Amino acid sequence: ISFLVEPDNRFYSNFWLTTILIDPLKTNGKTSEQLRLLLEKENIESRPLWKPMHLQPVFNNCLSFINGVSENLFNNGLCLPSGSNMSENDLNYVVEIIKDFFK
Repeated sequence: ISFLVEPDNRFYSNFWLTTILIDPLKTNGKTSEQLRLLLEKENIESRPLWKPMHLQPVFNNCLSFINGVSENLFNNGLCLPSGSNMSENDLNYVVEIIKDFFK
């Protein structure tokens, strides 16, 4: 898995949302959707990254300028639980579930 990185030293994220990208080619075919479903079974909420605007029905007849990046992020990205009220135990639990998924 990989985390999104800061574009350069001039900008700093506030990390209000924790997201990961999962490359099925590097994870023996394991996908972000499979991980999402596993987390759901453990009562851990996660969500795919936002669906690109040009894929939403209301915009399907609109002009779009695309290069595949947004689709890749949507298909391989996952928003993980994050918030200032997560305890250290909650965080460790989520991390362990994710680590076990990739073993």
